[in-house]
Amino acid sequence: MSDVRYHTMPDGLRIAFRLLEGRGPTLVFLPGYMSDMSGGKASALFEWARGRGQACLLLDYSGCGMSDGQFADGTLSNWRDEVLALVDAYCEGPVIVIGSSMGGWLNLMVGLALGERLAGLVGIASAPDFTDWGRTDAEKAKLAAGETVFEDNPYGAESTPFHPGFWADGEASKLLEGEIALTCPVRLIHGQRDADVPWQISLRLAEALESRDVVVTLVKDGDHRLSREQDINRLLHIVGEVA
Repeated sequence: MSDVRYHTMPDGLRIAFRLLEGRGPTLVFLPGYMSDMSGGKASALFEWARGRGQACLLLDYSGCGMSDGQFADGTLSNWRDEVLALVDAYCEGPVIVIGSSMGGWLNLMVGLALGERLAGLVGIASAPDFTDWGRTDAEKAKLAAGETVFEDNPYGAESTPFHPGFWADGEASKLLEGEIALTCPVRLIHGQRDADVPWQISLRLAEALESRDVVVTLVKDGDHRLSREQDINRLLHIVGEVA
């Protein structure tokens, strides 16, 4: 990715990003937990946008990919602020925010902050509030005591860490317990064989959203990543409809 650029945040951290200039609305892709902008869905969206002449922004959160920082210091609030800083600096007009897994929680937080600039949301296996429903009581007790919790990682050899700072910030950022004041078009895609995020979470999210233009697509044989060719084609078709 020779077109990677860097944006310096007020704290001095440099956030890596890729930007396509073009017609609006700008597509902004938010990766999942411990993921980055080199993933299959992000890359496919970027090249699809290039072919359409549509503006698109990819980024690595601090502590992830090619950005500065330590992953242990990352929180949803910090990453939301990084996304907003890049949107303010490099995107003109309305934006559509596409989020995968944790990115489907973060895109809600970003969308609430964007206000009238938000033209649409797309969630792929959205995982809002996973610090709550995704953790056992024993794990929550350890996190509350300042301990890091590790779990098996089905996508790599190293265990996945959950740090107490991220957990505490996530618990303060939960959204499913009340109405989510977003009125833009929302499209949610979820595989029914998702072993990480129950597909019922997307139904809860659809119910919580204030918007009346919400469509949930369930993929019966789809897993958490939804990265097969047919899954990516479905995603691009849905993004095209929203755009």
